Parts: sequence; C-alpha cells; structure tokens
Amino acid sequence: TLPLPSDHGELFVGHNHRNGEENNEHHPDPIRAGGWSPLVSDRYQWLEVDLGERTKITAVATQGRYGSSDWLTSYLLMFSDTGHNWKQYRQEDSIGSFPGNSNADSVVQNKLQQPAFARFLRLIPLDWNPNGRIGLRLETYGCPYTSEVVSFDGGSSGLAFRLSPVPRKTSREVVSLKFKALRNSGTLLQAEGRDGLSLSLELERGKLFLLLRRGGTSSSESRRLASLGSLLDDQHWHHVVLEQKNAHLNLTVDKHTEKVQIAAEFNHWDIKQGNVTFSCAEPVSVAVTFTGPQSFLQLPGATASSSGGVSLGFQFRTWNKAGLLLTFDLPQQGGVVWLYLSEARLRLQIHKGGSALNDGQWHSVDVTSRRSRLMISVDKEEGGVAHANPPFPVTAGGQLFFGGCPAEDHSQDCENPFDVFQGCMRLLAVDNQLVDLITVQQRLLGNYSQLQIDMCGIIDRCSPSRCEHGGRCSQSWTVFHCNCSDSGYSGATCHSAVYEQSCEAYKHNGNTSGHFYIDVDGSGPIKPQLVYCNMTEENTWMVMQHNNTELTRLKPSAGVKQHSVHFQYSAQEEQLSAAISQSEHCEQELSYHCRKSRLLNTLGGPGSGRIQTYWGGAHPGSQQCSCGLQGDCVDPQHYCNCDADRMEWTEDSGLLTHKESLPVRSLVLGDIQRPGSEAAYRVGPLRCHGDKNFWNAAFFDKETSYLHFPTFHGELSADISFLFKTTASSGVFLENLGIKDFIRIELSSSTQVLFSFDVGNGPLEVLVESRDPLNDNRWHRVRAERNIKEASLRLDDLPVATQEAPTDGHFHLQLNSQLFIGGTASRQKGFRGCIRSLQLNGVTLDLEERAKITPGVQPGCPGHCSSYGSLCQNQGRCVERTNGFHCDCSLSAYTGVFCQTEVSVSFKPGSSVSYTFKEPYELSRNSSALPSSIYSDMTLRGENVSLSFRTNQSPALLLYVSSYYREHLALLINKNGEQDARLIVLPFFNPLHDKQFLDIDQNAREDFNLTSDGEFNAVKSLVLGRVHESDDLDPDLARLASLGFAGCLSVVQFNTISPLKAALLHPDTSPVVISGPLVQSNCGSAGSANPYAEENTHHLSDQSGSVGSGQPLVNAIRTDSALIGGVIAVAIFVIVTALAITARFLYRRKETYRNQEAKEVKQEDSQDFSFNNQAGSQNISTENPKEFFI
Repeated sequence: TLPLPSDHGELFVGHNHRNGEENNEHHPDPIRAGGWSPLVSDRYQWLEVDLGERTKITAVATQGRYGSSDWLTSYLLMFSDTGHNWKQYRQEDSIGSFPGNSNADSVVQNKLQQPAFARFLRLIPLDWNPNGRIGLRLETYGCPYTSEVVSFDGGSSGLAFRLSPVPRKTSREVVSLKFKALRNSGTLLQAEGRDGLSLSLELERGKLFLLLRRGGTSSSESRRLASLGSLLDDQHWHHVVLEQKNAHLNLTVDKHTEKVQIAAEFNHWDIKQGNVTFSCAEPVSVAVTFTGPQSFLQLPGATASSSGGVSLGFQFRTWNKAGLLLTFDLPQQGGVVWLYLSEARLRLQIHKGGSALNDGQWHSVDVTSRRSRLMISVDKEEGGVAHANPPFPVTAGGQLFFGGCPAEDHSQDCENPFDVFQGCMRLLAVDNQLVDLITVQQRLLGNYSQLQIDMCGIIDRCSPSRCEHGGRCSQSWTVFHCNCSDSGYSGATCHSAVYEQSCEAYKHNGNTSGHFYIDVDGSGPIKPQLVYCNMTEENTWMVMQHNNTELTRLKPSAGVKQHSVHFQYSAQEEQLSAAISQSEHCEQELSYHCRKSRLLNTLGGPGSGRIQTYWGGAHPGSQQCSCGLQGDCVDPQHYCNCDADRMEWTEDSGLLTHKESLPVRSLVLGDIQRPGSEAAYRVGPLRCHGDKNFWNAAFFDKETSYLHFPTFHGELSADISFLFKTTASSGVFLENLGIKDFIRIELSSSTQVLFSFDVGNGPLEVLVESRDPLNDNRWHRVRAERNIKEASLRLDDLPVATQEAPTDGHFHLQLNSQLFIGGTASRQKGFRGCIRSLQLNGVTLDLEERAKITPGVQPGCPGHCSSYGSLCQNQGRCVERTNGFHCDCSLSAYTGVFCQTEVSVSFKPGSSVSYTFKEPYELSRNSSALPSSIYSDMTLRGENVSLSFRTNQSPALLLYVSSYYREHLALLINKNGEQDARLIVLPFFNPLHDKQFLDIDQNAREDFNLTSDGEFNAVKSLVLGRVHESDDLDPDLARLASLGFAGCLSVVQFNTISPLKAALLHPDTSPVVISGPLVQSNCGSAGSANPYAEENTHHLSDQSGSVGSGQPLVNAIRTDSALIGGVIAVAIFVIVTALAITARFLYRRKETYRNQEAKEVKQEDSQDFSFNNQAGSQNISTENPKEFFI
C-alpha cells in the first residue's frame, strides 16, 4: 500500500469550536504544513480526515508539530462511513490505544493488524508531551475500496441467485457478503436444498444464527446449527462467509469460525428473487457512550407547558445491572426524581418496569407526566408499561442529568445515591424533540464529561466466550466472569482441571478404594469420567464398567443365524482411548461357555470397531483361544475348547491385554441354531493400572544441565503443573522466551516459588512463600495458570496466589524459542534435582525419553518414601519401588493399601483362634531359620499386647497366652455385683491374689508394676475366644476360659504376631487353628468410623473441597450403625534380668460415645479375605455395648 496523496480527498479538521483552532486554514495538508494543534490540550479534541470515498486503510503514521515541543505519545483511532456512528479500532480485540512519538521530528508508523474499511478517520489524542501541547502531522496508508451494495427495506424484498447447474468435480459452495443492520432481527440469507430442506442465516437480538428448516416458511420446524457474533446491529459492516464442502459447512462471522455438519441434500443452493435497491441507506443516529465513573450528560430541562408535566425519552444499552439513567429536580415540591437500573430492572423511586435490561440490546424508555399521573414505558412495543399516581404533579427542573452527576458539583442540583451508568444512549428526546448531540459535542448545548459522542463503544466480552469447558460467561461493562460450577474445571476461565488424571494420583493423595472422577488429559478437551479405583491390591486398578458384565445365556431366534451383542460403556470413546493409552497395562476378561456351540470358526470376536480373529488369552490374529496357546485344549485338533463341538459343557476364557483390541465394543456369535446348541458369554469391565505420566521424571545433576522441547503454545490460556524435589536453594524449573514475551517458573529461594511472564504489558510476577524449606528432598507440587483475566500459582496445599491481568491490554502470549526444562537459554540459574509429571495444558512431556539422550540428565528419580512414607499407618513400612512405593503391613495388625484397615472378627461362645509358637526343640535344632512376621522368638524379653474389643459379656476372657512351663498371661473382664466392669491382667503365675484390677473410668492413663519370681519363657500358644485345654488353670479361670467370648475382637497384636490377620488372610501358611463359627466383620471401632474403610465418590456438582486434594466428597457406602464405648490402650512390657523380672503395663484409654443401632455391616471389598460377611453381629443387643482398644 502507498501513502494516500494530499489531493486524494478533502481534509477536514474537527475540533471543539469553543476552544480549538486550525493553524493552517488555507493549507489543510498537515504533512506539508507545521501541523495541527488545538488551542486547548485535553482529551476532548480530535482530528478528522475525510478520504472522499471508502478506503482500505492499512497503516497510520504520526509526527510531531514542526519546530516545536508538541507531539502525541498515544492516541485512539476511530472510523466511520458517514462521519457519524464512529467505531473505535482495536488491536487484538482489546488494545485500543496506539503508541505515538517521543519527539517532534521522528515518524512513527503503526500498521493495523486488520485493515479498516471506511471513508472517515478520526484521531483522538490520549497523552502528549507534558512540556508541550497536542501537536500532530498525520499520514494514512491504504488504497481505494469499491463494492456493490444493496439495501433491503425489511419487508418482502430479497435478492436471488442460482449457482451454475453444470456438474463440477467438487461439491463446494462459497457465499461471502458484508452487511450492516439497522434492526437487531431479520433474515439475512436463505438457501434451499432438496426435499424441502433449507438453510437460513437469521439475525436475532444482534446474534447470527444458522438454522436448518424442513419446509419453506419461517414457521417451519427449525434446528439451530450454529450461533456466532454479537451486537451485529451496531450499523457497522460485518463480514460473513458460508463455505460448504460435501456435508461440512464453515460459518465465519468477522474473524470467528464455527464448523458444523449439514445434510447431503445441500449440494446445490437456490435463493428466491425479489425487488431491492442497489444503494445503502445511511441513517444518522448519534449515540453517546458513558465510559467511566465520571461520565455524565447534562441537558437543559423541558420548557414550560400548559399541562405542567414532563415528556422524556431515550434508548440505552449496557451490560451492567445497575446505574443511574436520569435524574432531575422537582422544583415545586423540592424533591428529586431518579430513574435508574437495579438488578437489571428499571426503577423510578420505588416503581419498576421491564426486566433483564442488561442484555446489551437497545431498550427504549419513555417517561411521561400529565397532572398527577406518571407513566413509564420500557420497550413499549413489548408492553412494558408502569403507572403511578403521586399526590403532586411531576415536572422537570431546570437541568436533566443522564448517567451521573458532575464530580465538582456540590450543590443540590444533582445528587446520585446509585451507581453510575456505563453504556450507550441515543435518541434522547425532551418534550418529544430529539436532542442534537452533535451540538452538545461542540459545547453549544448542555455539558458533559468523559463521554464518547457519536459512537457506541459497547463490547461483547462473551462473544466469543473465553470461558472454557462449558463454563457460562456473564459480563459487566468492563469485565467478564465465568461460572465453572458443574464443569469439573476451575479458575477465572474454567481452564484447570479439578480432578486428578488417574487412580494412581488419587492413591498418592492418601485415598483408598472408591468411585472418583478422573480427567485423563487435565485441562485438555476430554471431559472428566467417573471410574472405580480399586486400591486393595499392590497395583491400583481403574475399572470402567459397561452395560452388561454378567454371564448372559444366548437364546436362539428363528431365522437369525448370528447373535450380535453391543456394549455401552460409562465413558465416551475419547475418554476410553486416552485412559488406555495413559495406563501401563489394561485388560478385559472374555468368557464363552458352550455346549455344542463353536466359537472361532464362526464370525465373531472382540474389537474396538475392528473385527478380531482371536479370543481372550491368545495373541492377536492367531485364530486361537487361551488353550490353543497353552496346548491344553480338550481336542488337540482345535485351538479352542468350544470348537471341539462336544455335548459336554466347556468354556474358553482369558484376558485381552493388547491395547489395540480394547475395549470390547461388540461380539458376534453364531453357532447356537443347531439342535442341542447352548452357549453363554461374559465380557468383564475394562481394567487398567499404572500411569505413565505420573511417574515420568528426570534428574538434573548439574546446574548447567537442561532438557529442551518444542515451543510452548499457550497464547490465551496456559497451565503448567509438575512435582519437584531438590536440596538446592534456587534454580529455574522452566523457561520459554519470545521476542519480547516470556514465561518462567523458578525456585527463587529455599522457601519461595516464583511464576513470571510478559505478554506485552510488562512483566507480571506471582509469588508463593512456604514456611518450611522446599529444598528438603521431598516432593512438592507446583500448579501455575495464566489466562487473559489473571495469573495464579499454587504450591502444595498452600493458599493460591493470584494477580489480575490488565482489562485493556495485550493478552496473546507469543513465544518462539525452545522450551527449556531445568535450565535457561543462557544456562544461568539452572535447577539441580528432580522434576516429575510435567504437564503443559494437559499434555505430559516425556522427560524420561528426552533424558536418555541428553548429557547431564538422568531418566527417572528414586526415593519416594521420604514424601509418601507417612501414608503407611499403624506400623506399616514404606518400601521403595521403581515407580512409586507400597506399604508393607507384615508387621502391622492392620491390612489395606496403607495398613489402615482393621482386621476384625465376630466371636460366638464356641469360637476360638489358637496360634501355636515354635516348639523349643525345633527352634534349637534349626537356629539358622529366620522367623517371619508370623513367627516369634521363644525367649521373650518383653510383651507388647494391643487389641480392640466390644462385648456385652461379663465376665469374659479376651486373650490367653500359655507357655511350656505352665505360665500364662490372661486378659479378662470381670463384673463384681452391681459395680462397673473391670479389666483384669493376670501375670505369668497362677495365684489369683497377684492379679491387678484396672477401673474403666475417665483416667487417661494408669501405670503399675508387677513382680514375680518366675520367668515367662518358652511361649506355647496364644488363644482368642474359648480355651479348650484348660487343665492346668486355676478352677475359676478354667471355668471362665470354657465359657468362650461373645463379641468383637479387632487388630489383636502380640509383639509382632497378629493372630486374627494370620487366621483370616493366611490360614494355610500360618500356625493357627480355628474352631467354631468365626465371622469376619468390620465391627472394630476405628473400622466403623474410619473414612478409609468406606467407598467414596467425587461429585461434579460439589467443588467445595480443596482443588486437587483428592479427598472424596460424598460417601458411597453409608452405615446407620454407630458406636458407643471407650478406647483403652495398655502396653505391657516385661523386662527379664538375672536377679528379677519387672513388668510394666502401660494403660491408656480413649473414649468415644456414639449411638448404636443394629444393622448389617457391609464387608470391605478385598480379594484377600476368605471369610464372608454375615448379616448382624452376634454381640448386638438391646443394651449399648462398649468398645475398648487395649
């Protein structure tokens, strides 16, 4: 493009006629003359250029006034076709101002990102040299722009065209047009296809809708295909493109495109014909924009009329819910009238009319007063009218104030107890006469402040919506807001995922088995899905169900040779594919039970949209079942048991483990029509374990080492999350640079993490500080997000830190260099330590693969127990794994993934669990044998006994330990008359006068000593429940031992021995003998109250929990039973010396009171348990049983 010559068009210098001047009246070209400078330098001046015809403007250059100290430092550009209804030009849809000059001589050229098409250009100074005045020389760049126009009157007029009927190689249609609308509704284009189908582009409330109709009338049934644009009735040109190729159609409005699918009937379009005018009407409608808190418009009041009333009218549009529209005095009564918006409703004093008036549309308001009758109408065509009958006539005072009041006016002429109005007004009328706002602009009528006259500067910040993942957008005049509820995402733009990406991640947040929402791609486009996380095994399994996981019998149907079965999963296809790809291993069980029904020699098999020729347990494409691969089919001539075609029932079962074949979408089974043929099938749920992303790590052993990846693209939204551990006090985790922009996350000190970036508005920093040092060689989690509204940084579970972004500024993050991990481009301030699970916008960077080929960086990072070892409870031991850790519960009386699940048993009077220790001669003969956690040394230097119990029985024997030397230890409950039950500990010899009584009361702890002249060696056995061998016991104790125990025993531990755990989980490999009925239960106190023992479910509708913590929000299994009782802890220690034995028993009681109700308790789901739960525990009675922990 070339600079426009001075004779290209007339130059018109517009200014404030009251305060301005033209320096060169006879030489209007500002380039050749000294330049333009108004008499008064303020923001109400402008320079207007008439280019003579519509022009494509591509750039603007400015220069200061010749030989002076007058120049502009920033300015606005406005464009118009008519010299009215100006539109402000914005870069990046947000930047409104342009940089100017720094002296009077240099030329600064600003290229427009998108060309402007207009005849008139207006430059408005914003800032200028503080030591001078406004001074300007101006040049525009562009070329003439011509196009045919057509005007429609809104009635039956129309323009028709038919595309050539000549066949073409491609069925591609393109319709491109520009339009400006005087109304906010109407049909723009209608295309007719075959069979009565039609496409229609319709303007409705300023938005453009693409509708599909069946039938040729507007009342026909329609379906909305797309919606684009907003405020398209602003009387400015808008560009629309419809591009169709086969069944794909792209709709573009201005710069925004939406893709839709349409019916195939639209391979040829026809549009009906009508009468049109080939010119474009340009009605003059002067609007005024109230931009800020100091904006107001003051007009003289109505002239005196015979009716003594008032008649006012105007139109307004806004996004704000509140603001003053109009106020005036009541001179006769000494009062004030306020017409204002409140909660998007129009109010006059306490009277109201209309609703939802903050929708950005034009709304008309008329206020009419005649004598003692006041009428207000809002959009009177729609019937919004309200009446009032004040006891006095309402007449306007000397002045009318629209939008607000003057800031310097302290008199009683204008008072505003409401919010100021931000929006547009037009068609202001007083006494049914339109106000000439151009005269107001020239300061010849009324007064105003901070107004943009002859334009409506409203912007729809929700079109297109910046709210992601289905977040709902709302807005005010200056900002927009995103409602992220029920979306599964959080943040200012609903960008960051609320839920973890896998069951593995939930496990390492301390959760146990339950239903959880997982978001496999984080902030990516895939929605969260509900899965079951099974954490009872060493591997953490993610289970995804479908609609039929039961064994299903096939029924023959007449005339149907093949039976087709389809499976619908709870997750969508993209969710399943991503979960399978992310997991280390996936499997799905297939089972076919048959009698005279062949399997693989009929059409069928598993597959995800593809036909497979193998069955579970075999290799893809092998045309075999599991038995064929192992060579143990019932008929060696066939590769599947069912293909033997025998009359006896047999089956082919196995696991599908090849990810390409998962999940099973359908089965096609055929051979069930012959006489005697029967079959049944089962397809289990999809099960996956492991998370490739969660443990993907790299170790940076030098400050100069780093990994580099392709440029990070996060122009509008960027989220970065990772875990780190280090012993260094500082270092850069991540950096990516652009020409001016950058993004960086670093450990700025041993207690601070800093997130900084620049998108063109200057650097912005967000800092989080920890009280504890971060260089403790433990894993710490960092989550940073940047969007067009704010930047946020979260460190571990500390409060999130945020910084708001400028509302009017650059917001595109433009990077062009490589992404550096663990270092910087300058190789300064590198990071030394481990980085794990690094994700950018939901995409995991494969640190391990890149580290394998990068010197100074090692793949993987061991040492997880320092961070996760605290998850192992109740003496569980953390054991390192290559990817993660697991809890070894062999030395604990508890079980479960974190050694948190109590092992409890309901005893009946005849029940007994006897644990036998090694005999002395066996121990001495095989001294090299190392005892496991199930066995113990015969010579005991001390005892540590703990258990929890609940019972109504008294007296009762809780625990009995005997030795080969007729010594014993007994723990029993005795009730003496009406006194409370007492806990009795019997030492290692028989005389009952040496027994100790422990009162069960509020004492927190009681210590006591026992003395004895014998040693407690050669321990023989430990018995819970009924003692069958009681010949050597005291008669009273023998009688009590023969009664047995009725109640609940839980987490019984004798030193390192857990007899209940051995009996329940390892009965075949443990020296235990079980007698009588024994029912596994979760009757233990902590088991019933412990949230880990229950399944839990996350819900999308509740985001009140801490984001990312993984704590379940709602229990999936609920119990009505509660517990009443106390918890007592007694530690019994006996120290043997050469002279004497001193026994110290440490007794501690914790008491909790709860209501107890009899009900069935559901057993926790575990594959290790070999006992089935039974409804109702035997110790439930009408009384409230007490529960104790010893």
